[in-house]
Amino acid sequence: MSRRAAFLALLALVASLGGFYARPAAEAALLLGEMTVAGDGLLAAMTPAPTRQAVPLGDLYLPGAAAEAGLVLVPGADRAGKDHPRVVALARSLARARFAVLVPDLPALRALEVSGADAGPIAEAAAWLERTQRPGRIGIAAVSYAVGPAILAALAEPKVAFVVAIGGYWDVTQAVTFFTTGHFRDRPDAAWQVRAPNAYGKWVFLNSNARRLTDSGDRVLLAAIAARRMTDAAAPIADLLPRLTPQGRAVMALLDNEDPERVPALIAALPQAVRADMAALDLSARDLSRLKARVLVVHGRDDTIIPWTEGAALARAVPRGELYLLGNLAHAYLKPGTVADGVTLWRMMFRLLSERSAPLPRAGE
Repeated sequence: MSRRAAFLALLALVASLGGFYARPAAEAALLLGEMTVAGDGLLAAMTPAPTRQAVPLGDLYLPGAAAEAGLVLVPGADRAGKDHPRVVALARSLARARFAVLVPDLPALRALEVSGADAGPIAEAAAWLERTQRPGRIGIAAVSYAVGPAILAALAEPKVAFVVAIGGYWDVTQAVTFFTTGHFRDRPDAAWQVRAPNAYGKWVFLNSNARRLTDSGDRVLLAAIAARRMTDAAAPIADLLPRLTPQGRAVMALLDNEDPERVPALIAALPQAVRADMAALDLSARDLSRLKARVLVVHGRDDTIIPWTEGAALARAVPRGELYLLGNLAHAYLKPGTVADGVTLWRMMFRLLSERSAPLPRAGE
């Protein structure tokens, strides 16, 4: 039996279950099935088409039936932002599952700039969705480096009841260590593991921080290096490097380093503005015990942008964290590669749909 045939058999089995959990179990299978086919799947055939409308904060997707919960869907760092085809398809599928889905337009992420300041607009989007749509429970789903600002937004906005964190991080230093050296570990006292990282994370980091340098020449040069290397990982940059001042060279020293033990010292040598924004994004330095939202952490062991150990650390760090670890996720593509991954993703979808109708917390809880 092929993997796909086996997975479809699993969906059929789940959809035929009886008992108290039959409806959410079948819905979770249908929602997951929608994300594993090209174009519309069975869920689309069984539900009214959602609508997409422009609103002041971004795009709002409303289900054809009454919404049972609200969800702010935050794209990762990508120039297409809210209009990326995968983001649009995911928003439509979630709307078919009776979520009112708001995809905010975040100019910084479209400019491939990740910042702790994005937490404010994400929290504002959650408050706007609750205020204007009154859908009941409100959640946030975020991808990759947007997970950090999403967690910070959930800390700031008490109405956020759940967060879905796909391919995210917990410790900024460990994330930087991985995308610069390929080294990662599950705990501070564990041995280093090594995997060849995707260089995209390194150049997004450079692009994000170029504008924070005080020297205008360095800002232009580092942005040019990032642009070249994001287009072609082997693009020559030797003509630009000699023109950097000491602050620009400090940034490049971190990116060129291959020794994981040197990373903390190299970070400490960065310009103050860069260190400040890294600190603003660092969840490991925050008191996450105050976070009331349930956090569903989805990560793949094969992730080459943010290692799976960061997802595991995030799930451990929050009071109500749940880890859904897959063998094959390709960072942020919610498409199971094996039957086992399909079961894990189905469990996560089941939990997400359960959050849709869970009781609202009482005042003071």
